[in-house]
Amino acid sequence: MKAVSLFSGAGGMDVGAIRAGFEVVAASEIDAHACSTYRRNHPGTVLIEGDIDKRMSEIMSFKGVDLVIGGPPCQGFSVAGKMDPSDPRSKLVFSFCSVVEKLLPRAFVMENVKALGKLAKFEDVRREIIRRMRNAGYQTTVHILNAKDFGVPQSRERVFFIGTRACSTVLETNDFEKFKQEAISLRHAIAHLGRAGSLNNSPITKAKITLAKKPVLRKSPYAGMLFNGQGRPLNPDAWSSTLPASMGGNRTPIIDEEHLYGGAQSWVEEHHRKILSGAIQSEYKEAPSRLRRLTIREAAVLQSFPESYCFEGPQSRIFSQIGNAVPCKLAESVLKAVKHTLSNTATDLRIAKQSA
Repeated sequence: MKAVSLFSGAGGMDVGAIRAGFEVVAASEIDAHACSTYRRNHPGTVLIEGDIDKRMSEIMSFKGVDLVIGGPPCQGFSVAGKMDPSDPRSKLVFSFCSVVEKLLPRAFVMENVKALGKLAKFEDVRREIIRRMRNAGYQTTVHILNAKDFGVPQSRERVFFIGTRACSTVLETNDFEKFKQEAISLRHAIAHLGRAGSLNNSPITKAKITLAKKPVLRKSPYAGMLFNGQGRPLNPDAWSSTLPASMGGNRTPIIDEEHLYGGAQSWVEEHHRKILSGAIQSEYKEAPSRLRRLTIREAAVLQSFPESYCFEGPQSRIFSQIGNAVPCKLAESVLKAVKHTLSNTATDLRIAKQSA
């Protein structure tokens, strides 16, 4: 089965599609650094670079594919942004719809942030997507899925709009159950890479880590705000919290190197306990050197990219590519469910023709 990928970024969703058994024949992306990354890792795919609305004629040459996939920019819908439906980037979900209306694949999968699928303020957007797709002949279901339920070592909730042609089986939530698998811990996922700066785990993220003078405390030492900036510490013995696209500076998550590699007790947990008990007062100062930021390679692993995957561009833009990606294993599970549905529909149609 053949697929066209839109808003492809570094290619996380495409990796999932290939693992699920689809051939990605064409991809579309506007960011130059992401395009460089995509070309390096997917040399057999036709890459259409630039504004999707201005390159529509080239995309139309792939009419007749089985599947259209993509994750339009989500800044207008994200709780990490201004959540503005009038943000020009919010309109790109309808550019996705336009491609589907023209290519008329057997199915489509559009991914975005959870807020688009859940919040009342975006209900009109959801309704318009479903209305347009219904008029184009698709039955559309909306699913909010968490990457950690599909083997990704990261808690990352996303919405998937999945449409199938009217003659196909509608994909329901329980269709994903067979593809679920328990997430491994962060320690299990990245410890084999070695310490930050080592041969398989470089380069180092150099953004300083400083303690907050007035920390925001929560029950868990891995929640709240113990440090300045928005980078939160990660617990090696649990899955990661959601990786943001704004990584690279002081929003990059924090790891206790000695807790992860040296067999030491967690400095973060002990510091949190002392503040809560009143044993110490938090003050603004640089954190111990054993605390450091997540590396590019670790972030890629936590998004379930293959370890052989190569990223192009400055460090900040690579972090952005990784943070914006659909976790490969999550995409793989979703697209396996879609492929299973399409295969069953084709089988049913053959049986019906033979019986006629």
